[in-house]
Amino acid sequence: YPLQGQPPMMTHVYELDNINIAAAKGAAERIIHICNVGDNDKTKITQHIKSLASKGYRVIGVASALHTESQLPAMQDDFNWKFQGILAFYDPPKKNIPGVLKKFYDAKIDVKMITGDYAETAVNIAGQVGIFNHLKCITGEQVMSMKEDELLRVVKNSNVFARMFPDAKLKVIDALKANGEIVAMTGDGVNDGPALKSASIGIAMGQKGTEIARQAADLILTDDNLERMVTAISEGRKIFHNLKKAVRYIISIHIPIILTASLPVIFGWIYPNIFTPIHIIFLELIMGPTCSIFFEKEPVEENIMLQAPRERNGGIFTRGETLISVVQGIIIAAGAMILYYYFMKNGASLEETRTIVFTTLILSNVFLTFANRSFTKTIYYTSRYKNSLAPVILIISAFFLVSLHFIPFVRNLFQLATITQGQFWLCFGVSLACVMWFEMYKIVLLKPATR
Repeated sequence: YPLQGQPPMMTHVYELDNINIAAAKGAAERIIHICNVGDNDKTKITQHIKSLASKGYRVIGVASALHTESQLPAMQDDFNWKFQGILAFYDPPKKNIPGVLKKFYDAKIDVKMITGDYAETAVNIAGQVGIFNHLKCITGEQVMSMKEDELLRVVKNSNVFARMFPDAKLKVIDALKANGEIVAMTGDGVNDGPALKSASIGIAMGQKGTEIARQAADLILTDDNLERMVTAISEGRKIFHNLKKAVRYIISIHIPIILTASLPVIFGWIYPNIFTPIHIIFLELIMGPTCSIFFEKEPVEENIMLQAPRERNGGIFTRGETLISVVQGIIIAAGAMILYYYFMKNGASLEETRTIVFTTLILSNVFLTFANRSFTKTIYYTSRYKNSLAPVILIISAFFLVSLHFIPFVRNLFQLATITQGQFWLCFGVSLACVMWFEMYKIVLLKPATR
């Protein structure tokens, strides 16, 4: 007879000398009930169970029955059961669990225990591993009796759920989702199947998990180590943050390219077409993608697991983040356009003006790449990040600049002219100023705790 009922029990029947011997195990209160234990004995047994459970033991009841009839009962409750006793198991949490849960809490992730064990057992184990508000325990029967609005409030403020069965577990998961939460659930038993299936992310144990749990889950922890979840969250946040860095960089660097190519035409400047297709191709297909790939290699920022998860319905950027990226691009464009206008008005040739503007954009591109390695920490900190592409970007950029200024073939290909050392350092200084204001923004306007 399979594990079934609320609370559950299961039965195996063995044949010995034409007699069927039934052995049952399950929730102690269920076993006591089917055995028709007297009130006095029931009270003693229940007190003993609570005493063991309060010490963190997992307790089950055991019963047996002799069945001489040829036809087995349709229901396992219908055997002539005899109470045999209770079994107490001590299944202590793994030593690393308190540390894992602390990392979850640091990452602003709520942790809830949903177990079929006694309330006393659940409270004891929850206290050992450091679950917040662990003394308040809700049972499966209470969950099933609650109205929807009450349950939505209870699941938000309660972290320990005991004596839970499949329907109750599923109801809690659905209530959390109805509150707008992203719910990741771990489980290993048959009873966890429906809830694992319903969770936003179902995570089954690979070693001790049942086949039903593994099939219902989205992910499987092959070594049953919950710390892998911390690593997965950290990697996920790293990917998301690096994607944001790359996209914000692309937004910022495209604004000056667009403006320096379009505004002179709109305003009717003497040199309206400062860039030819080869300059746009160089910036769009070489410098831009090279620096974007750089962000993929960025390491995890040290405070990434101390940040709260973003809103589920929020966009990839907040309004403030988008504004900063646009401002970065506009300031770089302003610096390039000032040099553009100054040299044009002071008699510089088209080639000289183009060289000044092009050099300024390339240098700004490099500075922007390194400034945007973090939107909260300054270059003083980010310079310590280990990124194998950092020296590559610098070497490639230096090589391009040297080629553009000192190799006649390359200079002629890009229709550039030679400029003085002073003009080059002017480009360097303007580029540095147009990007590094963001470092002052991080220092002055952001909270000291985030730097």
